[in-house]
Amino acid sequence: MSPSEDLPTVQRPHALRHLYAAYALAAFGLLAVVALLLILPVPWLALRRRIARRFARIALAACGMRLSVMHPERLGPEPCIVVANHCSYLDGIVLYAALPPTFGFVIKREMSRVPLANLLLRRIGAHYVDRNRGAKGARDARKLLRQAKSGGALAFFPEGTFGREPGLMRFRSGAFAIAARSRLPIVPVAIRGTRAALPAGTLLPWPGRIEIELAPVQPAPESTSDEHVHAALNSARAAILQRIPDPDLA
Repeated sequence: MSPSEDLPTVQRPHALRHLYAAYALAAFGLLAVVALLLILPVPWLALRRRIARRFARIALAACGMRLSVMHPERLGPEPCIVVANHCSYLDGIVLYAALPPTFGFVIKREMSRVPLANLLLRRIGAHYVDRNRGAKGARDARKLLRQAKSGGALAFFPEGTFGREPGLMRFRSGAFAIAARSRLPIVPVAIRGTRAALPAGTLLPWPGRIEIELAPVQPAPESTSDEHVHAALNSARAAILQRIPDPDLA
């Protein structure tokens, strides 16, 4: 076979990936705009969250990303603190599609600089946090604590970010300190498949199976002491690590 005959075979998978990526990004963008237009005039937060959750599920299905949720009953009827691993920009969409619409998501403040995302996140009751220690971080923590004490369920990515290297990074203690102070149980959640669907450092998504597995519920830390907060952190992190194929980077 001549080089000219072999060339299309080499290029085809690369072209197919770019074609799919263009479709998926357009579908996500269009559905996000439609969801925002529907959410903007709605005065009730609960309804806005239900609309966003429905559109998150539609977007994943439209892009061939099959979502499976294991042990959803572990959330129970009472408020709790969900902590999940973070390995892709898809994680927030996937977790929002998987969890009941009662959850408020805790998101790094840098996302407030993305205009469309910022407007949508604010309308669905997301909570921004400053990851740096200081007055802003303390103020954000107080807001989250008031939300939790009033019975608001919260979802955190305790790693705070994700990187190109597969693996579970060190957890920050904020979610666990709030669980201790509000006396809310903790539900560790393992996310699998999002790194393959949208790896870090690329905008080339790919269809596939995505799994959300809820680990057994952990009681709130016995006290707000550093010892009890970090014991809860280590326990939740171990539960997630057992349920993902990634190594321990900490």
